[in-house]
Amino acid sequence: MDFETRAIHEGQEPDPATGAVTVPIYQTSTYVQDAVGEHKGYDYSRVANPTRTALQTCLASLESAEHGVAFSSGLGAVTTIMHLLNPGDRAVLIADVYGGVYRMTSQVYEPKGYVFDYLPAADFSNLGEHLDERTRLVWIETPSNPMLNVIDIRAAADAAHAAGAILVVDNTFATPFLQRPLELGADIVVHSTTKYLGGHSDVIGGFAATSDPTIAERLYFLQKSLGAVPGPFDCWLVVRVLAVPPRRHGENAHVIAARLSRNPRVEKVFYPGLPTHPGHEIAARQMRDFGGMISFLAESEEEAVGLVARTKLFKLAESLGGVESLIEVPARMTHASTADAPFAAPRNLVRLSVGIESVEDLITDLESALVRSATTAG
Repeated sequence: MDFETRAIHEGQEPDPATGAVTVPIYQTSTYVQDAVGEHKGYDYSRVANPTRTALQTCLASLESAEHGVAFSSGLGAVTTIMHLLNPGDRAVLIADVYGGVYRMTSQVYEPKGYVFDYLPAADFSNLGEHLDERTRLVWIETPSNPMLNVIDIRAAADAAHAAGAILVVDNTFATPFLQRPLELGADIVVHSTTKYLGGHSDVIGGFAATSDPTIAERLYFLQKSLGAVPGPFDCWLVVRVLAVPPRRHGENAHVIAARLSRNPRVEKVFYPGLPTHPGHEIAARQMRDFGGMISFLAESEEEAVGLVARTKLFKLAESLGGVESLIEVPARMTHASTADAPFAAPRNLVRLSVGIESVEDLITDLESALVRSATTAG
């Protein structure tokens, strides 16, 4: 079945008791048992909940995975995956990793004896040279946040496996509609469902998928044991959006990236859909389209901060992937925790989450802000 069909039907059979077409919100913490230790598949909602099962089943299908595990946030999913490591183990992460992940690895796990090394995207072309016998995990984002770097997933998987490590791919920016890392050799795919999979900036959630039964068994155990599980209403909110893939976001982003690349007040545009992007060919090979995220360099940090305050349709806010367009300065907002790292986001970088509004209205909004910025500077 095609993506859209699976998004509507996988894990979402009509309710057997009532015939309800939509997935019910099973807002319950516990379940009556027929006898001691005998239940109908559910005993306590931290362990499992039917609404969560529907979400996990559907998302796993969309990622071409055998198993899916939902969490209360994207970082809840990341924390659980990091528990696959032991103190002394080494993990290699893409250098421009999401700021929240860097905060976790550098301030929570490294003090406990875990070893994390951060590799620039350009060095992933010879990833094998940077792995050793202690390396247990390779973590990539592609496209990455916020620099929109692109990594060859199949090549990274081959290198990781040759070193005895697993490959984890954060697929938040791409979604399974545009890219399915497990089909390219990855072991685990992870999402913040807060973003495109939630789609309306109204839910916090995370998700991990795998087809490895050993990894899946461990993730299910950790989900239950660590307790970072989503509530049924949050799961329902995500299930209701999955059937609407983010086509319009990408269509708008294509046009906006091209216009920004010709604007004299923009130093550089980062968007995999541009032929000038160094990862364009890889992205074209492993992605269905290039997504709705754009980053660009303003002429200065002051210019970047002023610009984001002057847009009207692009709202100044963190997060991404909603129907509305958002704008931010990563160095001061989503990636502030990387400020002292050698791979910190440029101070003059602006990140756009392009929504589904009229593309001409969005361009007018950005270009008007850039013109006003030039007038102010003059």
